[in-house]
Amino acid sequence: MPIQPSKASPFKDKLSVAPMMAWTDRHCRYFHRLITKNTLLYTEMVNAGAVIYGGTARHLDYNVEEHPVALQLGGNEPDKLAQATKFAEEWGYDEVNLNCGCPSPRVQKGAFGAALMAEPNLVADCVKAMLDVVKDANKTPITVKHRIGLDKSEDTPQSYAFVRDFIGAVADVGCQTFIVHARNAWLEGLSPKENRDIPPLRYEVVHRLKQDFPHLNIVINGGITTNEQIAQQLQQLDGVMLGREAYHNPWVMATWDEQFYGANAPSEITRENIEDQMVQYMEREKAVHGTPWPAIARHMLGLRHGLRGARHWRQVWSNQNLRDLPPSEVMKMAHAVSFESDVLAPAASLA
Repeated sequence: MPIQPSKASPFKDKLSVAPMMAWTDRHCRYFHRLITKNTLLYTEMVNAGAVIYGGTARHLDYNVEEHPVALQLGGNEPDKLAQATKFAEEWGYDEVNLNCGCPSPRVQKGAFGAALMAEPNLVADCVKAMLDVVKDANKTPITVKHRIGLDKSEDTPQSYAFVRDFIGAVADVGCQTFIVHARNAWLEGLSPKENRDIPPLRYEVVHRLKQDFPHLNIVINGGITTNEQIAQQLQQLDGVMLGREAYHNPWVMATWDEQFYGANAPSEITRENIEDQMVQYMEREKAVHGTPWPAIARHMLGLRHGLRGARHWRQVWSNQNLRDLPPSEVMKMAHAVSFESDVLAPAASLA
């Protein structure tokens, strides 16, 4: 089925890669930026207090190549969030996002993340404090990422009113962009992983939010995996955020610049070229920061997802016994195994 063009929207960040703990660090973002030049990339969630007291540079450092890049903050204290936002603006981040969607028990203990949805006035105070400290909210917008509800309220009459009123309260203080994970967050009884799969997806709720708030930028997140699905959502919404699919199958992003941003697809964007650039990056990181290459290579293990020989290629790049070898030598070994597998192994046996 041919992909339909998306509707015209002034919102520049049509596509984004979700903030994911332990995944979207600066090495991951550098890798993703090699594949797509226009997609907005997010940091892992960082607690506002950690930015202020736990080593600002350690938490905010990034590669200049990552732009456009957004910082996601966690917290529930307006003054601390404001201070962390000021640091983020000084550091040059292109957006600061407040996490109101994470359901993990650790985050709940801190009374932030998804639990904040139950306190829209507090969220509004936090966002206003963040907006008040940025010099230009158009240059450094303050955004909110949240769920469509809390706990098992999907079928109650109050379900839609809950998320509608949440957005209304936060929009009243000046927030213009909401990234909506189209599932409820169950604060009890589910692990964070289960919270990404078990609560039902309800895209129609997000579509209705856009109808009720046509002046706001509404971005959808949750369960979207293909370009066809992205194009369908962009017919009704301003943006689409992918998480796990972008991480595990990063080549899905290879056509986004051309297809969704109208940019020319550079001819050098091949898997082989991306891998070679990552090897050069690993060598630089080792020389400058002492970073071992496995800490970087783990983020690119999905690069050959779905291709013949991919499993053996991944096995070489994830082999800790090779960590003392230069990454250029590891790449040669990975290619030798992969190419040999193409010839010797039955296609059905390879991932």
